[in-house]
Amino acid sequence: MRVTEIQLTIPPAYAGDIARLTETMEKAGFECYMVGGSVRDLIMDLPVFDFDFATNARPERVMKLFRRTVPTGIKHGTVTVLMGDHSYEVTTYRADGKYLDGRRPESVAFSETLEEDVKRRDFTINGLAYDVRRGHVVDLVEGIADIRAGIIRTIGGPLDRFGEDGLRTYRACRFAAKLGFSIEDETFGAIGKSLDVAARVSVERVKDELMKLLETVKPSVGLEYMRKSGLLALCLPELDQCYGLDQNKYHLYDIYYHSIYSCDAAPRDYPLIRLAALLHDIGKVPTRRAAGEGENTFYNHEVVGSRMVRRLMSRLKFSNEEIVRVVNLVANHMFHYTDEWTDGAVRRFMRKVGLDNLDDLFKLRRADREGNGMRGGLPAPIRELRKRIEKVIEDENAITVKDLDINGHIIMDEFCIPPGPIVGKILNQLLELVLDDPAMNRQDVLVEKAREIYASLAPDRNEDERGGPCGGGEGAPA
Repeated sequence: MRVTEIQLTIPPAYAGDIARLTETMEKAGFECYMVGGSVRDLIMDLPVFDFDFATNARPERVMKLFRRTVPTGIKHGTVTVLMGDHSYEVTTYRADGKYLDGRRPESVAFSETLEEDVKRRDFTINGLAYDVRRGHVVDLVEGIADIRAGIIRTIGGPLDRFGEDGLRTYRACRFAAKLGFSIEDETFGAIGKSLDVAARVSVERVKDELMKLLETVKPSVGLEYMRKSGLLALCLPELDQCYGLDQNKYHLYDIYYHSIYSCDAAPRDYPLIRLAALLHDIGKVPTRRAAGEGENTFYNHEVVGSRMVRRLMSRLKFSNEEIVRVVNLVANHMFHYTDEWTDGAVRRFMRKVGLDNLDDLFKLRRADREGNGMRGGLPAPIRELRKRIEKVIEDENAITVKDLDINGHIIMDEFCIPPGPIVGKILNQLLELVLDDPAMNRQDVLVEKAREIYASLAPDRNEDERGGPCGGGEGAPA
């Protein structure tokens, strides 16, 4: 057993809990090591919020040692210990059986040694164990050397590790992006030879890995490893097909590199905006047309691309809310503002995009601009548009039907008609009037305008919508 004397600094919020946890285990006669990514990140002085432990104690014994526990994965030896406001996963040393589905072992056998437990893990940098009470790191797989060298390397043969679990191929690319490491040559070569196993990973798990990748400092690093290995064509063929397709004089990069660099430029703490930045130009592939002298056009690529993004995200099992948000950003990212826009045009733009989505759209537009390799920041016209939008919001102008000083109930009462499409038509036409002239947003004015609209819609009204006397009062005009 190789032991390295390294005193890791555990965040104060967790230090007391962890000291009590390991002391309790040892006093009961068991080993207990901090393991996995938490050790790696502490060595690298990165923030850590999740701490995992490995022990030779069986799960039922762990549950008896602590007052509050949850048998989260007891079949695989994992018990969650609750201490204060935090939770810690404690897993019994184990040796995995054969992997038949490319994701999970057919069987799990508990073992007695840390060494056997470490050998089943994925990468050397994740195979370190920390003895909290003695302040030393147990390194059985040269993990510290690989951290210092900045290398992602599997524990044991990479074909064996990737053949066991196809998700590890994605994780290798993500760790490279997260840590700024390179993937060791043999390990990288094995990714391309393990695509059949990677193809059996559930789309939900692939989506989770992609979203974690988008939270790294430079997703482009991981995406490039995915492209070169064949993983990208497997999970995001629409993006992979962008590679090598030149654009025009306004772009330094091809569609693919522009997309991944735009993703880098989007704010790290907004992963859905990063996803929109990554996918915003995939519609350029089917709409690309040669325009001579190495130039290309991509008319309506945002419309085509938004449909492609909807299908892609549905395939990866994103939620409806996430799909709507990203599709909206992709569909609207090509807006072209000039100072000729009227105030009504500004309010219509706000209505089209949605008030809650405007800030996201401007973040995407900035990332798109920075990702072309030739410009940066928001151009002056768009900064001016933001000012005009802020003025509209400050003035509390109506942007949607809900902002009108009239509603469907008032219209139905006024014209003695039941709920139906005619009510929506009237409200939407009223909104168009108010977008051009906010001063009209008064109920008395809107009722009169609604009367005119209602009369103009006479040919479209069915028998029920023709109006009539209401409660003895005067009916609406026919």
